[in-house]
Amino acid sequence: MSELTTTYEWKTIPWRKLTRKVFKLQRRIYQASLRGDVKAVRKLQRLMMKSWYAKCLAVRRVTQDNWGKKTAGIDGLASLSPSARLALVGCLQLGDKAAPSRRVWIPKPGSAEQRPLSIPTMYDRALQALVKQALEPEWEAKFEPNSYGFRPGRSCRDAIGAIFLSIKQQPKYVLETDVAKCFDRINHQALCEKLNTSPSLTRQIRAWLKAGVMDGGQFQATPTGAAQGSVLSPLLANVALHGMEVAIQKAFPSDQCPKLVRYADDLVVIHKDLAVVQTSQQFLSEWLSGMGLELKPSKTRITHTLVLYEGRVGFDFLGYEVRQYLVGKTHSKQGFKTIIKPSREAQARHYRRIRALVKSHRAVSQADLIDHLNPIIRGWANYYSNVCSTTTYTSMDRLVYLKLWAWARRRHSHKSRQWIAHKYWLIGTREGWVFASRNEPDSIRLFKHTQTSIKRHVKVKGSRSPFDGDWSYWSQRVGHYPMVKPTVARLLKSQVGRCKHCGLYFLPDDLMEVHHMDKNQNNYRQDNLALIHRHCHHQIHARCV
Repeated sequence: MSELTTTYEWKTIPWRKLTRKVFKLQRRIYQASLRGDVKAVRKLQRLMMKSWYAKCLAVRRVTQDNWGKKTAGIDGLASLSPSARLALVGCLQLGDKAAPSRRVWIPKPGSAEQRPLSIPTMYDRALQALVKQALEPEWEAKFEPNSYGFRPGRSCRDAIGAIFLSIKQQPKYVLETDVAKCFDRINHQALCEKLNTSPSLTRQIRAWLKAGVMDGGQFQATPTGAAQGSVLSPLLANVALHGMEVAIQKAFPSDQCPKLVRYADDLVVIHKDLAVVQTSQQFLSEWLSGMGLELKPSKTRITHTLVLYEGRVGFDFLGYEVRQYLVGKTHSKQGFKTIIKPSREAQARHYRRIRALVKSHRAVSQADLIDHLNPIIRGWANYYSNVCSTTTYTSMDRLVYLKLWAWARRRHSHKSRQWIAHKYWLIGTREGWVFASRNEPDSIRLFKHTQTSIKRHVKVKGSRSPFDGDWSYWSQRVGHYPMVKPTVARLLKSQVGRCKHCGLYFLPDDLMEVHHMDKNQNNYRQDNLALIHRHCHHQIHARCV
């Protein structure tokens, strides 16, 4: 065990120093990969794998920061104590073996199918987080500019922004598709050859890929695929799909090159010529076969953004509907407008969730019902707050009102409409009728979709990466990110993108929490709030106990 492990207790580890040292090393890996210095990349990655600082951060990631920290693998370990975390740090080491993962089935949104998740042991999770810290900077320097899924500092909003920029000047044909069972069918040999990393890392990654899963007490081998649900699998999937954009650019002349936008295994190909789009579909099928993958026939279709083609106008991507509409010359110079809004399927799925929640909470108090509804409504509205969602928000608020009115009438079937309205709604406010509980000291109100302001999203620059060291760009970008709550955005601006506790800049993937400095959770005055890392928040409250 390292001398540092015996010197520190978990709560006394200088996390600020560790984060800075590890990030500096990651930035050096990124810069070496950017200039093509393979020897320097391998040397720095070996240094990362032996670094006690990096091991501590990897263990903290999987035991404190990750949402799945309380989900156990076949080892039964979850929610490790501080002493157990330190012991885990001391035994992390690359090898050529891995324990099987625990298979868990979860429902797939918008479908009756179930998605398989693989939960590795706590040791494998921590070791994968350590390997990811070494591999991610190298591949961030290589990844293509229009790849947005599972990458730090990028989101689905950037993918939608790239699509908008590609079609806003001219109507085009679009190939909408995704890769069939991408995580389950990746060819292991082709992936390891594409990684082209050091022998020690290759042996360990191959061991994870071949480890198998335990499903209901039965062992199942995994001859193909990367375990969906593990820490490293999103990066491996991106590596497997890397090169698609460059390959398409080389396959077509420069004046006929289509635009490819990819978010994880979902992708679209855009071009004004139908023949180019059709050829792109054939080319992608051949290219994916080299990794043991194929396009999903049921989700592969060609549409046009403005005119009817194959029974449809426009297309859906990541829950958004992208479409163009004909307008008069007084409304647009091009004679059409590009409108992006929540898809009909996303709206229906959101309403079904609200309806099911209201139906299953018939007997609860109004305040409890509002507490259950507000996170769902606010989260959905925030996701679509960067596109033309105002009309959708109004219609969704109307549907929610009708469902809540039925909920109230059922509870008081013998009361008049006026009595029910005055009991459950605040009438005559600026927002109209507001579903609110008067029994609480501070009236608890239902959040309306229309209370979410629409803010246009600025697409990330294609060549940018959090590892490039441009703190001013990334701290400002986090502060203006539309998905960030207004309170968090104000705190980010006032704190200049830094954590109030440790003083480090926030990275896009960092988990942030609002801390009440006087320990009063109801005091939301701006001077009483501080934005800090989640692990810093844990450290502060550990001292208070």
